[in-house]
Amino acid sequence: MQVLITGMHGFAGRALADLLLRETDWRIAGVSRTSQPPPSDARLSWIQLDLTNRDGVLRLIGELRPDAIVHMAAQTHVPTSWEAPWDTFEQNVHPQLSIFQAVLAARINPRILVVTSNEVYGAPQSHELPFRESQPFRPNNPYAVSKAAQDLMARQYHISHNLDVCVARPFNHFGPGQAPRFVIPGFAQQLAEINAGLREPVMRLGNMAAQRDFTDVRDVVRAYLSILRSGQSGCAYNVCSGAPRSIQLVLDTMLLLAGLQVEQVSDPSKFRPIDTPVSFGDHALLTGAAGWQPEIPFETTLADVLEEARAQVAIR
Repeated sequence: MQVLITGMHGFAGRALADLLLRETDWRIAGVSRTSQPPPSDARLSWIQLDLTNRDGVLRLIGELRPDAIVHMAAQTHVPTSWEAPWDTFEQNVHPQLSIFQAVLAARINPRILVVTSNEVYGAPQSHELPFRESQPFRPNNPYAVSKAAQDLMARQYHISHNLDVCVARPFNHFGPGQAPRFVIPGFAQQLAEINAGLREPVMRLGNMAAQRDFTDVRDVVRAYLSILRSGQSGCAYNVCSGAPRSIQLVLDTMLLLAGLQVEQVSDPSKFRPIDTPVSFGDHALLTGAAGWQPEIPFETTLADVLEEARAQVAIR
């Protein structure tokens, strides 16, 4: 089986490739806009391509003729979407349209998994939690709008062209390998630098009261594989833990794990123009379809992220 992964150079993309190499005999092709190091496995290959290049995507799909496509390539950082809304929409919507059109042109019908986001749900009313897949979209930031467009496009192409498309709506996921511009690895890097004496024990913080649904990325990519194998065509699936945790609780737990005390200072520049007070989901639909459940304890993942940050600071 040949699977094409867009965004394989990204955080979740690397985790998915590692999982597929361990647990399947599939051949994997990854797409990147930039050159990549030589593949580490004979079943793994890299293709350098900007997915907004329509003709390039047509050639890629026509030549590779994949049995499955996992589309993850995206601008994934909500604060960046406020600064560059058009670039975010272009990076997140245009490539998916190019892929769908190329699949139709090649006259193939691979299993396609489109990865969107829980951000499509926006800010809930109290009676709407936990979020279920039937919840209407109420996006409240430019990133969420782009992901809602991807989600709706997937549904449209399934309806109008009978494409074998499923959608994953992951909630917040974290783990080793995530960039420090995201909240948990950002905390870990600061704590590692404080522990090493490279930074004063002061942390400037944004909205610590916000509650989010965090899942280990290794559990998240297991969910993607489960959807590829068992998901119902045309359906969307929440990928989440089902447990809301405040950002303050995250930091407090990391401070305990690191054995540190710090001064916590509120920084208005770190607050979003519009934020969602609480967001968490229900994964019953995915559990019923594929038997998936999150397995890795939250504290274990935090410890892994801290350990990685310590190792990186030690190298510096």
